[in-house]
Amino acid sequence: MAVPAFLSSILEWLRVGYPEGVPDADYVPLLALLARRLSDDEVQSVMDALISGGQLPADKAGIAVTITKVTNEMPRDEDISRVRSRLASGGWPLADPFAL
Repeated sequence: MAVPAFLSSILEWLRVGYPEGVPDADYVPLLALLARRLSDDEVQSVMDALISGGQLPADKAGIAVTITKVTNEMPRDEDISRVRSRLASGGWPLADPFAL
């Protein structure tokens, strides 16, 4: 099975940094360094929550709060952008990102 390029780069980084293998005490800190990305299902859950809650047009802050509610984690700008893009492609209104 082919390994995606991003995963290969992570594995190579681990091999260089830990040539004898990762010590047990380092597993948790290493996992914390890996950035979490919303799954497609989580993006859909955020969209569903925004739509059902009547939170449209959606703005960046509203999407960020909804991501936090759905995942119990702080949102990343990349994930906010993915939700905005998916909403826009579905024809849902977005708030003007430059409006004050």
